[in-house]
Amino acid sequence: MLRFISWNVNGLRACVGKGFADNFNRLDADFFCLQETKMQQGQLDLQFPGYDSYWCYADKKGYSGTAVYVRHRPLNVTRGIGIDRHDHEGRVLTLEMPRFFLVCVYTPNSQDELRRLDYRMEWEEAFRSYLQQLDAVKPVVVCGDMNVAHEEIDLANPRTNHQNAGFTDQERQKMTELLQAGFADTYRRLHPDQVQYSWWSYRMRARERNVGWRIDYFLVSERLMPAVACADIHTDIMGSDHCPVELCLNDEP
Repeated sequence: MLRFISWNVNGLRACVGKGFADNFNRLDADFFCLQETKMQQGQLDLQFPGYDSYWCYADKKGYSGTAVYVRHRPLNVTRGIGIDRHDHEGRVLTLEMPRFFLVCVYTPNSQDELRRLDYRMEWEEAFRSYLQQLDAVKPVVVCGDMNVAHEEIDLANPRTNHQNAGFTDQERQKMTELLQAGFADTYRRLHPDQVQYSWWSYRMRARERNVGWRIDYFLVSERLMPAVACADIHTDIMGSDHCPVELCLNDEP
């Protein structure tokens, strides 16, 4: 069985000071994917025995960024999606394994007053096309902070957040279109009625009150869904405003 973890750490250097290494060892994953590392090459030397690590940095310092720690050496590693307009923020890191592609993504936030929503829509189209191209070659595992609560069950206050960033009709529709393109939301497939969140605002004691959003996902190509053995959310793990999410696959690397 292969175990995957995905976690938006909201600044890896800060998360390291909050017990990241202990959580990394506790979760014991074959693939440990990070988003929002907020660092540049050479700023942190964090390695773990038995793992290789791969990084995708944003041009802008202290911003965005993705990384993957992996026990199984990939065949190939790709940074970005091959479109210059979208490849300066360190948002996509792809590892080609013998039987699947693993894509670690940090989707752009539409931001306050939806000032980046138009760009987000462009990104969604380009990213979906990228995943479909990979899926035509071999199955795909997609993980990361996708910055959208897809359905009302996926956030605590859907009515008051309607048309706020992360719960606009436009963003939700793009997630629907991605799933209709041949991908499955593993957590929702295995837990159709479960209410559980992966992100909480730092304001208003939101995590203590469990006023959260489920915006961190593992998606898989539909043909991989029969191999999915678990899809979980580790709400007990602290260190970021997000918590880790997990996928288990009955498969070989």
